[in-house]
Amino acid sequence: MLEPHREKRLRVEGLNAFYGDSHVLHGIDLHVERGELVTLLGRNGAGKTSTLRAVMGLIERRGEVRLDGADLSRLPPHKIARYGIGYVPEERGIFSSLDVTENLLLPPQIKPGGMSVEEIYALFPNLKERADSQGTKLSGGEQQMLAMARILRTGADFLLLDEVTEGLAPVIIEQIGIAIGLLKERGFTILLVEQNFPFASRIADRHYVIENGRVVDMVARDELGAPGVSERLHSFLGV
Repeated sequence: MLEPHREKRLRVEGLNAFYGDSHVLHGIDLHVERGELVTLLGRNGAGKTSTLRAVMGLIERRGEVRLDGADLSRLPPHKIARYGIGYVPEERGIFSSLDVTENLLLPPQIKPGGMSVEEIYALFPNLKERADSQGTKLSGGEQQMLAMARILRTGADFLLLDEVTEGLAPVIIEQIGIAIGLLKERGFTILLVEQNFPFASRIADRHYVIENGRVVDMVARDELGAPGVSERLHSFLGV
């Protein structure tokens, strides 16, 4: 069970979001406590990625988004990032013409405490081996590791991770899971969008289920084996 005294780092209340005339989020309510790893689960198109993008201010949104008590609801993305939120999008967005080390050195430090290149290479040994390789020559798993690693240089300590295991081989998924666990041990707070429920269930403290742009369930780690929970999740996720 979660400790009742833990601090709520992120609080989202009544979050609505829009792509033009399309209303995609309908009053999302959720919170993430300091040091927690929380996942957003749901079928394709449920609103999981839109929730991350709305928190980051990348799409039109209404409602309340607070980090450590600060109101981010009306701030643009570059100002939100300065509060220590790092967003790793599903498309990764690395600079393919730069090598691994150049990709890591390019982002500015927006907050004290960013990890050094040496610390990042200790966390992702694969990247150290490919330090001089251009982004175009990296495997999909190495590109995903680089997308995550680049954010760690900035000083962000609240991570928004979108589908970090999608399309990756099991051995790479295992390595990414270990890295995420180590980040959690270091005190990072993480909100993770994930389709791979077996992966998510091993690493997350809590799971929010999103359907049609709404939170329809919340399951804590210690509830996963309780009677009826598997059936509930299957009805929403088909897992």
